[in-house]
Amino acid sequence: MGPKILVIEDESSIADNILYALKTEGFASEWFSKGSAALEALRERDFDLALLDLGLPDINGFELFKEIKKIKEMPIIFLTARSEEIDRVVGLEIGADDYIGKPFSPRELTARIKAVLRRSKPSPKAESAPAATTAQGFSVDEMRCHIHFHGKLLELSRYEYLLLKVFVDAPGRVFSRDQLMDKVWDDPLSSQDRTVDAHIKGIRAELKKVRPDLDPIETHRGMGYSLKETK
Repeated sequence: MGPKILVIEDESSIADNILYALKTEGFASEWFSKGSAALEALRERDFDLALLDLGLPDINGFELFKEIKKIKEMPIIFLTARSEEIDRVVGLEIGADDYIGKPFSPRELTARIKAVLRRSKPSPKAESAPAATTAQGFSVDEMRCHIHFHGKLLELSRYEYLLLKVFVDAPGRVFSRDQLMDKVWDDPLSSQDRTVDAHIKGIRAELKKVRPDLDPIETHRGMGYSLKETK
């Protein structure tokens, strides 16, 4: 049996379509219409990824996301009927791995799930790669998808990790938002400029926790971002 998906969706008709699509693609799944029941199941059983509807009857989706992360660090994709940009930005800013607005096709959903699961597993190359110390006090552990800053492990979401690694691998190079979306997101067309800005803001906040006196990521107005080179 394939990866096991935790489905948290209060509309039974939508859940039925999701479960059918998952079964067709070889995924195992369990469905819950309330967040509280899903949390109880997660404490008792193992899952590889969660599909989380933001509009649940018993708990705010963003709050449920945080509770899930306390129990297990696993990929989470948000499902929502709301299409406002602020929902997308907030969802990605707090660390969601992807964001799908309703209505969506079963093919799109399963493709997004497969892409997120691929990103959540280190590649064979990464497994053999040692941690590398770079400029500005960064150390990248590709095997564990960790980045240390001046010896302190940064608490980064998956997209934050991938973005920061792009900068660390090429100090001084200016990347436009479009270039960053192409490098980090599997479907850059579904992302927006503000999505990149939100993740950069999150990275800077983590760096400030370690070294409040430093701001190694430089903003180039109208052009993009870069990692400052050591002078």
